[in-house]
Amino acid sequence: MDIEIKVPSLGESENEATLIAWLKKEGEAVEVDDVIAEIESDKITMEITAFESGVLKSVYKEEDSIVTPGEVIAILDTSASGVIDKASEAAETVVAVKAKAMPELAQQKAELVVENLQQEALSSDKKDIPIEDLNTNNTELSTDARQEERLPMSRLRKRMAKRLKASQNTAAMLTTFNEVNMQTVMDLRTQHKDAFAQKHGVKLGFMSFFVKACAYAARQYPAINAYIDGEDIVYHNYMDVGVAVSTDKGLLVPVLRDAGLMSYADIEKGIVDLASKARDGGLMPDDLKGGTFSITNGGVFGSMLSTPILNAPQSAILGMHAIQKRVVVEHDQMVIRPMMYLALSYDHRLIDGKEAVSFLVAVKSYLEQPGILMLDI
Repeated sequence: MDIEIKVPSLGESENEATLIAWLKKEGEAVEVDDVIAEIESDKITMEITAFESGVLKSVYKEEDSIVTPGEVIAILDTSASGVIDKASEAAETVVAVKAKAMPELAQQKAELVVENLQQEALSSDKKDIPIEDLNTNNTELSTDARQEERLPMSRLRKRMAKRLKASQNTAAMLTTFNEVNMQTVMDLRTQHKDAFAQKHGVKLGFMSFFVKACAYAARQYPAINAYIDGEDIVYHNYMDVGVAVSTDKGLLVPVLRDAGLMSYADIEKGIVDLASKARDGGLMPDDLKGGTFSITNGGVFGSMLSTPILNAPQSAILGMHAIQKRVVVEHDQMVIRPMMYLALSYDHRLIDGKEAVSFLVAVKSYLEQPGILMLDI
């Protein structure tokens, strides 16, 4: 039976994507949940998976082609099965022979041989392939000292570049700074991290404290969580926090819904889930929609201070940075404390300097006195 493989929905306001890779080739066996192809839209990279097993009968689109939601890009033959068994037998035979004949190359070469034989057997009437016909030559790498490579920008990278530049051109963007003493939060984590992980199945990180602090502070300063739409200001009675995640293909900002109402454990679980999906290519369009405020943590890469760019149409973004021990004055005494610089970039068209500074001071206060958040006072 022939099954159509179609391009899935890309989400709000997106009507095309690029087919960036075929993970399965024509004539190749496909199992349920195998990734057949990858597509990339302006916002996300998605995997197209098989809902049934069979053989990829026909491929209608080449790599780098533009595809649209609902378009048929391939046909899966769910009735083809006999030739798959022949491929497996041929592959196992060659692996055994190669392991004896070439022990040094057995692991590397045998895997390539298996893949090639499976594809050959699936796409032809041959029962086996003579071993002497296999090429076992090593591939030599170039020794040139100076090289240059030109590659086209991905759709995701191009879209990100346009959005960030548009944000700079549209918003009257300013950044205000403060610093926070992380000692109390770090002591809490040290004291309760094992019990927290045992009960909730996730590590207690810093991000949950920052999400909570921002959500509480935004209640006092709602413009932080609002945005400009034409000549109107749109306010929210909820906070959907975009969490910046760095991936091999670029920066993604998946959204944690109703973050202000979530528990510390739910926030940590949500962030781990979104970050994992972002790096594994498993994000869905809905994971990137909306967002009323964003947080980015350059500290994980060692950044001491930065000025984050707004994620339009949002009006504010908080930048976290590396924690460093510094000498500070407490009660007229010099002490060493783990300090972090905070940066709040904001749209001055909507948010006045007083509001921005006051919001950041409130965030600092909640982080240095996390009991206020936990007791909801």
